[in-house]
This record gives sequence, C-alpha cells and structure tokens, in this order.
Amino acid sequence: MSDNKRRAELSGLRALAHPLRLRLLSLLTANAMSASEAARELGESQANVSYHMRHLLAAGLLELAEETSVRGGRAKRYRHDPASGEAVPGGSLDDYTVLAAAVAEELQRRSRELVPGTPGAFTDAELWLRPEAWERVRHLAKELGVLMHDAAQAPHTPGAVRASATVLLFEMTQREAAE
Repeated sequence: MSDNKRRAELSGLRALAHPLRLRLLSLLTANAMSASEAARELGESQANVSYHMRHLLAAGLLELAEETSVRGGRAKRYRHDPASGEAVPGGSLDDYTVLAAAVAEELQRRSRELVPGTPGAFTDAELWLRPEAWERVRHLAKELGVLMHDAAQAPHTPGAVRASATVLLFEMTQREAAE
C-alpha cells in the first residue's frame, strides 16, 4: 500500500477512534517513548502498541523525537504534540460516531480508576448558543487542553496527580422545532 493511500485511509478522526490510541496520545504527551516502553507502561504487548503507534504516526499525530542505539539496533521514541490535532481534518458523521464510541470506552476504563471522594468536575449540555458564545466555548476548551498538556508530567512523577479529562465539542444539526 502506498504511503499516500495509507495516509488517506488513516486521516481524519478515525485515526483517533481506538481507546488504546487515545491512551497512547495521552502517555506520549509528557515524554517521548518507544513502543516497548509505552507497552510496559500500559500493560499491553509491544506488537499491539507498535501497530497503533504506526497508525498515529501515519496520521501525523506522533512525531519522531529521537533515535537511540539499543543492543545493536535502533530504538525510535515518539512524542505527541497536542497541537497536531488541529491538523486532523473533520470527519464524516460515521467518523464522529466511531470516535465517540472509542472515547466512551476509554472513559469507562478511566472511571474504574477514580479515587473515591476526591473533587472533580462534570458538565454535559445539548443546547443553543449564539455564534459568539459558541466560538468562546470552543476557544476555552482548546485553552484547557493546552494547559493540561503543557503541565503534563512523565508517568509516576513523584507528587503528580494522575487525572482524566475529555472534551468533545461539535456543532449539531438545526433540526426543526416540534409542531
């Protein structure tokens, strides 16, 4: 398969639409890791992690951070630049549905690791906004993402809090009012 064909198949939101890929992007925000390092951290097989890292790399969501010599071979470490998500083209309705399903699965996994009794935050809405308010909300969500990713620490950093955050904002169709 040609690189262009592979990029076309992996472009858009479907490249994100797997719970392990979402975990990899989060993990690789704070520091660069090889597939074997990421596999150890996530408790997954190296082959599975390598497969998903190739998809993320092809979609432009990972970048090669460094190459090092390891036992006569070369180890490639990759990093996720959270701003790379801006380059992911919008997808079809099916793409968003697949992404939402992957995010829901990942949120269920994360929620099983919640520390009971600790403060958190929740919001959910399906509502109508003026265009300027909608743009402000989108801007604030991007700002929140940048803040969290910029503050991200390497896994198991002493004193760091392991936290979960997911925001998926999108404009909805203008369905007709009920008669």
